[in-house]
Amino acid sequence: MFFFNLSLGEFVALWSAVSGAALALYLLDRSRKKIKVASMRFWKPSERPPEAKHRKKIQQPWSLLMQIAGMGLLLAAVAQLRWGSPDRSSRDHVLLLDTSAWMAAREGQRRLIDEAKTNAIRWVRTLPGADRVMVVRADTLPTPATVFETNRTVVERAILESQPGAGALYLQGAFDFARRMQRQHGQSAGEVVFAGGSRGQALDLPAENTLPPALRLLPVKEPSRNVGIRRFQFRRVPSQARNWEVFLAVRNYGRAAEAVPLVVTFGNAPVGSGRLNIAAGAEETVRYEFATQAAGWAEAKLQVRDALPDDNQATVELPEQKPVRVTVLTREPNLLRPLMNANPRVAATYLPPEAYKADLDTDLLVIDRFKPGTLPKWSTLYIEPPSEGAPIAVARAGGAAKLTQWHVEHSIATGLRTLDLRLDRATVFKNSPNIETVAEVDGGTLIAASASAPRAVYLGFHPGAASLKFELAIPLLMANIFEWMAPEVFRRMEVNADSVGTVRVALEPGADARALQVLDEQGQPLPFSLSENTLQFYTGSRGLVRVRGNGRETVHSLSLPDAGDATWEAPARVRRGIGRGGLTDSPIRELWPWLALLGAALLLAEWLIYGRLKLPAQAASITPIDYLRRFVPPFRKAS
Repeated sequence: MFFFNLSLGEFVALWSAVSGAALALYLLDRSRKKIKVASMRFWKPSERPPEAKHRKKIQQPWSLLMQIAGMGLLLAAVAQLRWGSPDRSSRDHVLLLDTSAWMAAREGQRRLIDEAKTNAIRWVRTLPGADRVMVVRADTLPTPATVFETNRTVVERAILESQPGAGALYLQGAFDFARRMQRQHGQSAGEVVFAGGSRGQALDLPAENTLPPALRLLPVKEPSRNVGIRRFQFRRVPSQARNWEVFLAVRNYGRAAEAVPLVVTFGNAPVGSGRLNIAAGAEETVRYEFATQAAGWAEAKLQVRDALPDDNQATVELPEQKPVRVTVLTREPNLLRPLMNANPRVAATYLPPEAYKADLDTDLLVIDRFKPGTLPKWSTLYIEPPSEGAPIAVARAGGAAKLTQWHVEHSIATGLRTLDLRLDRATVFKNSPNIETVAEVDGGTLIAASASAPRAVYLGFHPGAASLKFELAIPLLMANIFEWMAPEVFRRMEVNADSVGTVRVALEPGADARALQVLDEQGQPLPFSLSENTLQFYTGSRGLVRVRGNGRETVHSLSLPDAGDATWEAPARVRRGIGRGGLTDSPIRELWPWLALLGAALLLAEWLIYGRLKLPAQAASITPIDYLRRFVPPFRKAS
């Protein structure tokens, strides 16, 4: 036995204090003497007052013993005396409540999450009052909603406030988290209870040997029919300035084949439609292509009624496909026209040098072999600037030159390795700390760049010269220059509607990891990992995530619910149902109700015997047993 609310020393101290007070009241009671006189007329005051004598002994010891015993029993009830071992007085349970996207599915008129909440609350109410419960919301990541808590109101409120998320269920991770919490923060491990469905990620389904030893399942009745959109992807067509490719993947989660009508629209205008015949547990992919330069909303919709309507529709926002406006100031436009027309995202306008002015409406400027009156306010490509008044110091102008080195660490030199480029006429620039060198020749810099706003690139040769017509490095060089000066326009773009959780992005072979960025909606970086040309990152909330680098941008709209791609079948040995709220009956027995009842009865009997009934003086030493015999008739022998 042990005290739950008080220690043994505290109980003894309190009982001693109460017993001492009762004993003092018995000993300090003054005795009185009754004096009879014939008449008040003959009363003569005493010369000295009568002496008050304290009692030498307790006249009613049974009354005192009954009071002390009754108060001791009441104190033991207050201290909550228990039968058992204090080490096993309570157990710590972990309740895993499934809050994955699948729990928003409906079976009839009721959501699966509502049934799971009902089962969880019923289980909690079967637990002994001393047991503690931690509520954990399990989906992509297990998230504690409470600490180990004995207050059932707090536990039930956490259960009722739980709602389905957008991610899939990672069941093994939830089980591992529950066992870790019991080891780190628990006292005596109880059950790990899972209330929810059986659908989760195939890579995270638990094996039988990894299950918690005290696992209980509170299953829900799951629907048998569901079809959902798994991927909704848009990709710019590289060879077309206005075209988008659309990829759509639809999965059948049900147990029977489905014929699903599909409609894809952009700005309420139809892009594609059809009917998908999908086998049970299979996935089908379709592709469409449409042309637009405007920004707008694209939507894919499955025209079907099933258990989870949230994954029957996907919406993404497409950015404007705006071409870069390039103003070319030259007297020989035919030399540059083939290079400008090679990129479909370049809209070039050709003007003579005399048309240059400070308020040109353009995005990029190309100045071909002349000096402008004022420095331009736009990003500018200078082709063979004249020696006098050039924006960069010229070492020598004219004469042949041979390229000796590419500075491949610069973005403009990406993919350029040729060293057999010979120029009949070239302008060589001086090296400068404010200018970045892209390519070198003997005696100086052939191609230079300035990253300060506005950006500028300096070419010491004409890319449209007849001697360079068949050089493969020239079109790539011009593409790199335009992409460096206007990266937003020339960046290859993908827009995906994905689900919350782990996202994997395939990279091109040889991608530079140092140039990669993963940014959230606020532009803050997210951690990511790289493995075998695959970038992987995780996010637990809905929103936009951008992956940038190596001339490519992928926008992930994390909005689709992930219902999971596999079903877990629990082993037969696992407990199921509400049960009796624990592994076995609680080894602790509460004694305080009986102690309180016995103590109150003892004090009541003492009051009835010694307080309410005025006993004569000669009966002061009567025992409670003798008193009770007055009310019980004596036994007589049978004749």
